[in-house]
Amino acid sequence: MTTMRGVFLPGDSTAVTREIPVPEPGPGQVLVKVGASGICGSDLGLIYNGHHTHRGLDGAPAYKGVVAGHEPSGRIVKAGPGLVRFGVGDDVIVYHIQGCGRCGNCRAGYYISCSDPRNKASYGWQRDGGHADYVLVDESTCIPLPDGLSFVDGALIACGFGTAYEGLKRTGIHGGEDLLVVGLGPVGLAAAMIGRLLGARRIIGVERSLERIEAVRSGGLLDDIVQADSSAVANIMSLTKGVGCQVSVDCSGSTPGRSTAVGATAEWGRVGLIGEGGRLETEVSDTLLHKQLTLTASWVTSLQGMEELSRLLSDAGLRPEDVVTHRFDLADADEAYKLAASGSTGKVVLIPAGAPQREDRSDVPA
Repeated sequence: MTTMRGVFLPGDSTAVTREIPVPEPGPGQVLVKVGASGICGSDLGLIYNGHHTHRGLDGAPAYKGVVAGHEPSGRIVKAGPGLVRFGVGDDVIVYHIQGCGRCGNCRAGYYISCSDPRNKASYGWQRDGGHADYVLVDESTCIPLPDGLSFVDGALIACGFGTAYEGLKRTGIHGGEDLLVVGLGPVGLAAAMIGRLLGARRIIGVERSLERIEAVRSGGLLDDIVQADSSAVANIMSLTKGVGCQVSVDCSGSTPGRSTAVGATAEWGRVGLIGEGGRLETEVSDTLLHKQLTLTASWVTSLQGMEELSRLLSDAGLRPEDVVTHRFDLADADEAYKLAASGSTGKVVLIPAGAPQREDRSDVPA
């Protein structure tokens, strides 16, 4: 039996690498050799530090003890029967949820919101994910990885960048507007990069970690960075000459972060809630109603949205991997997760030893 390495999260703030069998693709499935697999904040908060539940699960843990990782990108090396679009040798991004394919949400491309829980499974949560040498995926969750993007780029698009893109689209941001990004973790940095692509005139970031601020400052994604403290809103208003930002997005997932986003948004502005967790607490009349604010919330983008975003980034010559600060082999997954959980870095990704390289296609059949 051929084996591979896979990473599991017991829920006690450790990551364990084990040898497991390499899966075989069935009808409509492909085996992807993983080029890169990102560590997501939801993995940290809802699995790594303890197994938590989700809405609709009646208190049962959402993580089912499978190979972790829902942000994979790689090369198809084996195909089952019945494929209609992809084949061996194709480089792909993996949309991280398989839905029923029949409900209204799935037919709109939002497998994340599949309304049939019996036929919905997330990679790295209910079915084996991308923290492995290989991952078995349904062809329907594959998205082509455009030329000019790396497997690391693809892994970031698979969740964080797709999530930021959907959140920004919901706000309707357009050229000439100022954008406020609260929380400069990987999703916040994605929002900054995509916000510029969508036409933001000026991008202001808010972050509490001084270490992260220093790391981000040299990246050139933001025009100004404000410390997340009691003076944050006042400092943002000063930077915008008392107007505030036309669009604000919270990527911090924290109550104070959301309050900052709402408080620093201009009249008739839009606030997008992107970060997971926490609560939204706000005074309503002066803060929301009298400023005529619009609040939107989003979870993950659609299949179509992720494919659209990958093309936009490729065409613009933008590289999501610019926000990556650390790369680890699967053997060092425990160290990688500890670092990611510290909250002081950019994006952390796992790259298996022997992973495919986009510029090297010697393993692809002629």
